[in-house]
Amino acid sequence: MHARLLYVMDPMCSWCWGFAPVIESLAEQAAVAGVSLHLVVGGLRRDQVAIDAAARVRYLGYWQAVNASTGQLFNFADGLPEGLVYDTEPACRALVTARNLDTQSAWPLLTLIQQAFYVEGRDVTQAGVLLELAERAGLPRIVFAEAFDSAEQHAATAADFTWVQDLGIAGFPTLLAERNGQLALLTNGYQPLDVLAPLLGRWLERAAHA
Repeated sequence: MHARLLYVMDPMCSWCWGFAPVIESLAEQAAVAGVSLHLVVGGLRRDQVAIDAAARVRYLGYWQAVNASTGQLFNFADGLPEGLVYDTEPACRALVTARNLDTQSAWPLLTLIQQAFYVEGRDVTQAGVLLELAERAGLPRIVFAEAFDSAEQHAATAADFTWVQDLGIAGFPTLLAERNGQLALLTNGYQPLDVLAPLLGRWLERAAHA
């Protein structure tokens, strides 16, 4: 039997930041049963113009809602720096690059990107910032830089986006459970751990006896 969880998300999605402690606990729950967690990036936004004052107020409103619901910390004063072009493709591509170079390094890099964006107020659309964070996650800087800019990783990132779109997934975070090629939806959108842990537990039990 082949079973795994698929976490479909975007590192610059505020609800995914809110979901970070939940997915960490669910990954630990699944690992006990020998089921791994696979990261898929969704491509939340591909804006090409810098956010203006009105857009910043709107986005900060989303952050405040996530903070109120989840308790995750946000830097409201420095977040969404002036001139930010809200294009999530570079941060997504950094995760895909890490995933393809060293699967496990994608997870610490995800945490570093989210913390940099939401807590430190940094512009994680910039390649230099992403290279620094990848190095902190344990990836050799030159190797990562070459891969990050390669046509292969651009294509791999686009393939993730297309896969998500073809499934009709419109919101993040989404958590799917896959067993022998069959997908089951555990959540589309934020849900607290006390809701999802029992759902995952029942799926793992069925998977174990399949």
